[in-house]
Amino acid sequence: MEYEISTGHNALERMLIDGSAEPMDLPLSLLEDITNCFSDDQQIGSGGFAVVYKGMVGNEIVAVKRLSRNMHESKFHKEAECLMKAKHKNIVRFLGYCSDTQGKIMDYEGKMVMADIRNWLLCFEYVPMHLMDLNGGSILR
Repeated sequence: MEYEISTGHNALERMLIDGSAEPMDLPLSLLEDITNCFSDDQQIGSGGFAVVYKGMVGNEIVAVKRLSRNMHESKFHKEAECLMKAKHKNIVRFLGYCSDTQGKIMDYEGKMVMADIRNWLLCFEYVPMHLMDLNGGSILR
C-alpha cells in the first residue's frame, strides 16, 4: 500500500505540473493520506451531498470532494463523466476520481453482517476563495 500511495503522489504531482494531463483513477489510500484521513482539520466546505477537504500533494494543495454514501451510483458516474469532458480556463481543473467499495463486518439489528462501504471522491485543483469571482468561476489559475 505504501508503494501505491507513493506512486499516486508522484502521478498527482506530475498532473498538477502538466496542465494537459487527463483526469485519472486515484486510489482511496492516496486520498486518505493527503487529507490526513479526511480529518476535520482539513475540511474546507460542505453541502447537501458532499464534504470538501484540503489535500497536500508535495507543495501543492488540492481539493478532495467526498460524496455522500446516500448518493445513487449512477449520479456519481454521470458527474465524473461530465467533469472529465469539461475543460475550460474558467473551470476549476478536475484531476481525478475514486470509486471504492470495501466489505466491512458490522452490527445490524443485533446481527453481524457484511456491508459494502462505498467511497466516491472527486479531486480538483485547489483555488482559494479570494481568487473566485461571485459566480463561482476561478479568476486566476
